[in-house]
Amino acid sequence: MNRLSRWYGESPLQLLLLAASFALAGYAGVRLLENDPWAVAVWFVGAALVHDLLLVPVYSLADVAAQKALGDRSRTTMTYVRVPAFLSGLLLLVWFPLITRAREDHYALVTGHSGDAFLPRWLLLTAALFAASALWFVAVTFLAPASPWRQARRARREERERERERQRRKETKERPPSDH
Repeated sequence: MNRLSRWYGESPLQLLLLAASFALAGYAGVRLLENDPWAVAVWFVGAALVHDLLLVPVYSLADVAAQKALGDRSRTTMTYVRVPAFLSGLLLLVWFPLITRAREDHYALVTGHSGDAFLPRWLLLTAALFAASALWFVAVTFLAPASPWRQARRARREERERERERQRRKETKERPPSDH
C-alpha cells in the first residue's frame, strides 16, 4: 500500500475512483458511437470549434469586464461571479434546444409534455444560483469571524481603545490624582 502511494502519488481510493470514471466514460462513448459515429464526430469537432473560436473570446471579455467593475478585490470576489455563471452556462448548453424552443415539437412528441417551462425554469435557476452565491459572499465577507471586514473593524476598535488609553494617561500625568 505504501509503495503504491509512493509510486502513484495519491491514495488508492483516488486511483480507484479515477479508473471507475474512465470506465464509465468509455461505456458512455461506446453507447454513444454505436448508432451514428459520423454525426457524433461532427458534433464533437463542431463543439470544439464553437467553444474555441466563439465562446472563449466572449467569456474572456466578460471576465475582464467583471474584473474591472469589481476593482482591486477582483481575484477573490470573481469566484462568486464565475461559479454561478459557469453553472448557468453549462445548463444553457445542455438544454439549449429546449430553452430556445428549437426542438419543442420533438420534445412534445417524445414525452407528451410541453417544452414551455424550460426557459422560465432556467432563468429561475440562474437567478437562484446568483442569489446563493451572493449570500455566500456576504456570509464569508461580513459574517465570518476571520473575515477581512471584521478584522478591519476589530483593528479600528482596538486603535480607538489605544487612543483613549493614551488620552487618559496624558490627562492624568498633567494633573495630580484627585485623592491626594
